[in-house]
Amino acid sequence: MNAPAPNLALEAQMLDLGARARAAAASVRDASPATRTAALTAIAKRLRENAAEILAANAEDVARGKAENMTAAFLDRLTLTPERLEDVARAVDETAALPDPIGAVIETWTRPNGLKFERVRTPLGVIGVIFESRPNVAADAGALCLRAGNTVILRGGTDSAKSVAVIGRALRAGLADAGLPEDAIQIVPTTDRAAVGLMLRGLGGAIDVIVPRGGKSLVARVQDEARVPVFAHLEGICHTYVHAGADPAKAIALTLNGKMRRVGVCGSTETLLIDRAVAPTLLPQIAAKLTEAGCELRGDAEARAITAMVEATEDDWRTEYLAPILSVRVVANIDDAMAHIATYGSSHTETIITEDAAAAEKFLANVDSAIVLHNASTQYADGGEFGFGGEIGIATGRMHARGPVGAEQLTTFKYKVRGNGQTRP
Repeated sequence: MNAPAPNLALEAQMLDLGARARAAAASVRDASPATRTAALTAIAKRLRENAAEILAANAEDVARGKAENMTAAFLDRLTLTPERLEDVARAVDETAALPDPIGAVIETWTRPNGLKFERVRTPLGVIGVIFESRPNVAADAGALCLRAGNTVILRGGTDSAKSVAVIGRALRAGLADAGLPEDAIQIVPTTDRAAVGLMLRGLGGAIDVIVPRGGKSLVARVQDEARVPVFAHLEGICHTYVHAGADPAKAIALTLNGKMRRVGVCGSTETLLIDRAVAPTLLPQIAAKLTEAGCELRGDAEARAITAMVEATEDDWRTEYLAPILSVRVVANIDDAMAHIATYGSSHTETIITEDAAAAEKFLANVDSAIVLHNASTQYADGGEFGFGGEIGIATGRMHARGPVGAEQLTTFKYKVRGNGQTRP
């Protein structure tokens, strides 16, 4: 079968988008920190001023999602309320208040020959962000890229197209208010999936980094097809581990919050591990609270012998539910818990609940995930909670960025070397 003919009009449109983003990059990079801050402040103001229009567009997206029988978790991610939109604007304000990273000196040293070296932060350049459902990503990503001196091309999903288009206009208006080129933030104006493929090929060298935000199929496609570097996580299979030294009240509260605060976020706990020593007394209390909140429990044989729940299969340990479902396993000790995480985890977020300081430090040191917590909910896997003013995503790889990708993680560095006539012998 012959390959489908390329859509030359779409390709030309996308290449033009890339060229305009690249042209705007110098202006954003060379602008003063005060100018970038002014643009962010203006963007937050525009989001608030255009709240009614944004919420009306979002209501259309949500209505279509309901008509298409989207899951409750998906609809939750899609929905904006006045409170959530205010949170979006507040996150932009917080990003504006962050120190401007561009030009920051990371390290200095002088060699015996008198050469003086500086490692300084510089923008990555043009960032492509491909995301699904969450319209707030447009504002978060646009703001963080701008704070880091980058330009950005945003491609939202069909499900949030109306919301993202209106948010995009507010972002661009804020740039213009501060005297920066509107092309520093661009929204891909089509839902044609071929546009994603063109971005993954780099738009003729215009895109420097791709960041996907969405489900497993989207992220897998990006990682498989991208011809430029990718910051991504494939899944958020997050664990809450209740150690033998856990405070019962904390164990109950943190497990309930980690799973049920918002089940559709990537930091939601998907597996509960609990030490055998405390499972007979503590697991029934935890299970009762979760069941009362509407959570289905799927347990191993030991867990089911202690309290009623559905039988867990091997697949459950590898599943990111993004739904009110939690798998439960009874483990022998901390080593058993860490072995389970190493086997089934996705290197995203794990927490230990314990009052045993030595056990906590062992867990924090030896669990190889992007975010490892002690006595705190896995739902803190969020750039805003880290003080980053938001995030463009959670990176679970080991190169360049890991964990919440904020403004600082959207920079690279270069070396400035100052001499006084040195020649190399």
